[in-house]
Amino acid sequence: MRFNPDDNGVGFDFCAFLDYDKNPDVCLYEIGSYVCTPGYSYGPIVRPRGIIHYVKSGKGKLIIKDKEHKVHQGQIFLIPPRVRAYYAADQDDPWNYCWLHIGGTLFLEALKDAGINEDNPVFDIVDNNGDQYLHFIEILEQLFNCYEREYSSLAKMYELLDYFNSHSKVDRNSPESLQLEYVHTVIKYIQLKYSEPLHVNEIAAACNLNRSYLSRLFHDATGSTIKDYLLSYRMNEAEKLLLHSDQPISYIAFAVGYSDIYTFTKAFKKSKNVTPSEYRKAYT
Repeated sequence: MRFNPDDNGVGFDFCAFLDYDKNPDVCLYEIGSYVCTPGYSYGPIVRPRGIIHYVKSGKGKLIIKDKEHKVHQGQIFLIPPRVRAYYAADQDDPWNYCWLHIGGTLFLEALKDAGINEDNPVFDIVDNNGDQYLHFIEILEQLFNCYEREYSSLAKMYELLDYFNSHSKVDRNSPESLQLEYVHTVIKYIQLKYSEPLHVNEIAAACNLNRSYLSRLFHDATGSTIKDYLLSYRMNEAEKLLLHSDQPISYIAFAVGYSDIYTFTKAFKKSKNVTPSEYRKAYT
């Protein structure tokens, strides 16, 4: 077992480079743990991706944007991506921490929604709810035990994602949040169903909303109509197939939701100013 919340062997250092980044929502690049000597410091440094540290014992300080944050046992501190950071162990009670080098749009969004960001990079795990603390520790322990198995590791990352989501400070029942959620649903629905005969009425029904109301929400949020977004997405997918496959135009037409090659060719030419055949010839 690589993780123990009570490790105290000074100098113990474990690090594993993982690079689990196939899923854009949740990524894990590296995990490790370190028992620091008094005054041990790191930085200043600017990381391309975020890192979260969990302090298992001891204390130290974190400096981000020239602001100092005191950190102690039972807290998380975040090194945000592309932000200058410096951190150091306490001289008298140096910290023992583990870290996760993380990424992915959903995971970073969950941290942000929980109020963890460059202005507030410290988060309390230890609170009045002992069950929450034990659950967090259990997830970390299991992650460090299964780190060599990619899908098991990512499953644990999703459990951490769920933990931070449960501490979100965002009111997801507010009108603004609900409206944004509908827009996200439209986009995801189109990305899933674009290869099928798809109409705005069907998308509105999937959202259980009136077509006119949903269309207005989507346009206000994106500046585009649902119909135009669907067309644009289909054309972009058609471009990829034209450039990176040798499938016939008729196949590509069906693959992006058109029942015949003529309607597809007409739509493609209107969007790109050239026919699919001309596009393939010019750019491959």
